[in-house]
Amino acid sequence: MAADPILVFAAGVLGLCLGSFLNVCIVRLPNESPKARSLFRPPSSCPKCKHRIAWRDNIPLVSWLVLRGKCRSCGTAISRQYPIVEAVVALLWIAAVLAYGPGAQAVRAGVLGTVLLGIAIIDLRHKVIPDELNYGGLVLGLALSLAGGHGGLIGAVLGAAVGWGVLWVVRVVGAWVLKQEAMGWGDIKMMAMVGAFVGWRNVLLTVFLGAIVGTVFYLPLLVADLRRMRRHELPFGVFLAVGAAITFVAGDGLISWYLQFVRGG
Repeated sequence: MAADPILVFAAGVLGLCLGSFLNVCIVRLPNESPKARSLFRPPSSCPKCKHRIAWRDNIPLVSWLVLRGKCRSCGTAISRQYPIVEAVVALLWIAAVLAYGPGAQAVRAGVLGTVLLGIAIIDLRHKVIPDELNYGGLVLGLALSLAGGHGGLIGAVLGAAVGWGVLWVVRVVGAWVLKQEAMGWGDIKMMAMVGAFVGWRNVLLTVFLGAIVGTVFYLPLLVADLRRMRRHELPFGVFLAVGAAITFVAGDGLISWYLQFVRGG
């Protein structure tokens, strides 16, 4: 059955608004100053001329296009990050509705995808995963699991516990073997958040897929760094985000295929 065009449009609008808020998170959360980390104060303003951005110039995607990517006051170019993130989140929510229909699963997909996008961008740029996204996503994941009743909540709590526990063990064992930090706390908290959305089996698959994707990207960098005698820090949260996205969409199918393969069927 074809999706309701009004519902798809509403999902896109919601995605644009959430993408606009995600841009604020991406810009402000990595700051060390508590005041600069506030997501609500001060209001948005041009970083160059400090002119406060009026509501008409703060409409997701539309304002950037109308202003041709420039500040109305001083003409300074506005980063393309803003419309790109807004458009990606809008497409993500539209895809969620088209894939799962109206319901809790579509909301779970949209929320997790939005949070993962923010984490990936921030970790790639700053090598840090803000607690606000990890804890906020964890709370939302647990809350949305209630749509599945007590069983859904228990599965989400178990998934969060396993996600935390697995990477905590990696951190402890890695520190003992390598004599240095092997896993950041941000990654550990992130996997607790992801586990609340995907459950304990799929959170294990997420770690596995993240490790594979990370290895594929990291090995060429490692070889280059060894030649240049320098160390490259890996933003593992980016690869965990990719693994989590794949797992949410196809995790159950991948696990079923693997179990069938192992059993020789």
